[in-house]
Amino acid sequence: MPLKVANNLESPRLLVRLATEADLPSLLDVNGDDAVTQYLPYASWRGIEDARAWFARMNALQATSGSLQYVMVDKRSGNAIGTCLLFRHDEASARAELGYVLGRAHWGQGYMHEALRRLIDCAFGELSLRRLEAEVDPRNVRSSRVLTQLGFVHEGLLRERWMTRGAPCSVNAYGLLRRDWKPSA
Repeated sequence: MPLKVANNLESPRLLVRLATEADLPSLLDVNGDDAVTQYLPYASWRGIEDARAWFARMNALQATSGSLQYVMVDKRSGNAIGTCLLFRHDEASARAELGYVLGRAHWGQGYMHEALRRLIDCAFGELSLRRLEAEVDPRNVRSSRVLTQLGFVHEGLLRERWMTRGAPCSVNAYGLLRRDWKPSA
């Protein structure tokens, strides 16, 4: 069963809302950067057709399989600077996976922490999830740091879990339980 669509989420600098086709040019700038996608299990986008194909896949997943694809919009510029999503929702277990990506120009400024904090508040509150999971390439130290700062616990190494650029890649598995979450004020 699909996840219930949550309302727009706001933080001091960001609006976190469902992705629209109008976001694709900004998201092409994000996902077309090899430095941004180097640790992700998909190739960098090479043009607007890649962006449209992604958008069609996300819409299909959202309609059928319990995914919610959000964009992170910088309130000052009005541009999408990254994405975050809940996916692989398991209704019986009240759990989902968390994914995210942020444009390189915004790294190291706390944007991802800010957006994920609001999304996690929503996941454990409005969406009534019990557990969130995330998988991160062990070389992606910044991503692992964001998760641990948010309270995720490293639960193990999944050997050769992903194929990244044609090569098997292990991932660190992280989990966060609702009972361990400290909601935003």
